[in-house]
Amino acid sequence: MIPDKVPHDDVYRAPQELVKRAHVPNFDKYKELYLKSIQNPDDFWGKIAEDFFWKTPPTGKFLDYNFDVTKGKIYVKCMEGATTNICYNVLDRNVHERSLGDKVAFYWEGNEPGDELTVTYSELLQQVCRFANVLKSLGVKKGDRVSIYMPMVVELVVAMLACARIGAVHSIVFAGFSAESLFDRIMDSQCCILITADGFYRGDKLVSLKVIADDALQKCTDMGVSVQKCIVLKHLSKEEPGSQSPPAKRPCPDLQQERPRENVRKTHPKPQVPWNPEVDLCWHTLVGGASDECEPEWCESEDPLFILYTSGSTGKPKGVLHTVSGYMLYTATTFKLVFDYQSDDVYWCTADIGWITGHSYITYGPMANGATSVLFEGLPTYPDMSRMWEVVDKYQVTKFYTAPTAIRLLMKYGSAPVQKYKRDSLKVLGTVGEPINPEAWLWYYSVVGEKRCPVVDTFWQTETGGHVLTPLPAATPLKPGSATFPFFGVVPAILNESGEELEGPSDGYLVFKQAWPGIMRTVYGNQQRFEATYFQKFPGYYVTGDGCRRDKDGYFWITGRIDDMLNVSGHLLSTAEVESALVEHPAVSEAAVVGRPHPVKGESLYCFVTLRDGVSYTSVLETELKQQVREKIGAIATPDYMQNAPGLPKTRSGKIMRRVLRKIAQNERDLGDVSTLADSSVIEQLFNNRCPTAV
Repeated sequence: MIPDKVPHDDVYRAPQELVKRAHVPNFDKYKELYLKSIQNPDDFWGKIAEDFFWKTPPTGKFLDYNFDVTKGKIYVKCMEGATTNICYNVLDRNVHERSLGDKVAFYWEGNEPGDELTVTYSELLQQVCRFANVLKSLGVKKGDRVSIYMPMVVELVVAMLACARIGAVHSIVFAGFSAESLFDRIMDSQCCILITADGFYRGDKLVSLKVIADDALQKCTDMGVSVQKCIVLKHLSKEEPGSQSPPAKRPCPDLQQERPRENVRKTHPKPQVPWNPEVDLCWHTLVGGASDECEPEWCESEDPLFILYTSGSTGKPKGVLHTVSGYMLYTATTFKLVFDYQSDDVYWCTADIGWITGHSYITYGPMANGATSVLFEGLPTYPDMSRMWEVVDKYQVTKFYTAPTAIRLLMKYGSAPVQKYKRDSLKVLGTVGEPINPEAWLWYYSVVGEKRCPVVDTFWQTETGGHVLTPLPAATPLKPGSATFPFFGVVPAILNESGEELEGPSDGYLVFKQAWPGIMRTVYGNQQRFEATYFQKFPGYYVTGDGCRRDKDGYFWITGRIDDMLNVSGHLLSTAEVESALVEHPAVSEAAVVGRPHPVKGESLYCFVTLRDGVSYTSVLETELKQQVREKIGAIATPDYMQNAPGLPKTRSGKIMRRVLRKIAQNERDLGDVSTLADSSVIEQLFNNRCPTAV
């Protein structure tokens, strides 16, 4: 499973300054702890659990599970019989037991430079208790589902922790999603209350959140389902007493009720913000009259904590359900060890809380460790390409976690915007969301981290709750682009199509053989779909849906979703591998590869390439790119079609919509639902630029 020794050549190692303080200082220590974690998980996790507060202790096995559909119902149980409250553990425990009340929990950095707020653990505890009392006064009780549709503001953290405090189940919907998406999620989880905001700016773009929320609520009413109340935070409106969000520098004039500030662009739209007194309630008015003391609801270990929806192969999102104790332990431990968290760190994860990364590594994981984090509302490119590094210097960020998409975007503009700022506080860099190609890894390591910051390239999913394959900064020699080795308690395997485990260097389906505390428990309201999606194909294993390669040194490399695997003349090719080969060319900043039906080969490769600024697309360049893929992967992977793509269709979270690209490759205009597309103008441009040989 874990090699006896790691390679000495072609790897990157942590500086001695980091190694000296590290929780896991070397590979031998990692291997020792890893073997303990899989041979005796009860002892390993039981010791970690001692650092947390339990109202009552567990009465059974620490971890009990069944992954084999042929042996009965799939289940995972952690610390059965124990009771606790995750909000108590991330707030009260830090304030009262660890004396961290005056420590900064979040530096909030708004969309506009200069919009900022600092909130301590004590202040956050008071706000959470007030809002928890508000929810209770509205009849919300343990087990009820609450939908949250908010921008990246402190109140979003307050809302989710208030739900956790009273045992309600939060279902956060990314604020970039459409009314239809919000409606689907409210209906599926049967939420009793919606929490939203008037609106927010994302760069220069105004998002009228309340208008979208009202549209979703109307759809619910049309279906005969009425959400009881909608709590509205006035984020862009005139500040109310008790508000913890500063007025944005680009308020919507219609919401402001005062003379617009000079820097409000006159061309900004002026949307009306409807108000229905039968349903709508003002956040600020409600909390203004609430007590700042609220006894936590003591929850069973396996009580639900939250539902978070993720894409499904059928197109209908799956409500991934996580529970209290196992998720708390796993996110706290992965955060501490993967980022080598130290008490004086300032940590910044650039994700949105609407995704699992924000749940696990902005809210629960960091706060369980008493960490100070940056909470960022803006964009990495607004108002200019240096924004991220300005924020790093401003707050002296030590641990930085972002997506390969953002790294490749910033690479396109070169090193100058990065080097405008010092970044000398940085110690560990992380990536999340998709496999990172070696070229982007090396740019991140060399330019952003100046060859002194380990890069932890983390592989995990909404379903896993936290990191499952990841380097540890001091313990693991790094290979650019590799997810490296399993985290503690996680046992990966690579299977072939017949379900046989492959040993040594191999390529196939990535699966996991035993449960860990943070794994999802079910698909909300649909146990059958849960079992069919993750356990039916290979009984006895959790099936990730990702392809994986293990190299001769035992390092794991994620090759992309299985549905992003192409069958070309009987050979399985990973689109991620072809994309990586293309972006290694100095002219290419980003690439996306999809399959297109071929009468002889079954599938052909259709490649979309985005070039760096100042580079022209020519037949010579196209030949070079095809040759590069041949050299990197083999002749079988030579692209059949290569299209210049100045822009790619992406969701608001930055993920490429490959489904749309497949349609374009086949010249099919019926694209289906594209409501989550960040910039719809790229679609027509891509159709116009289609390869003339493709019919």
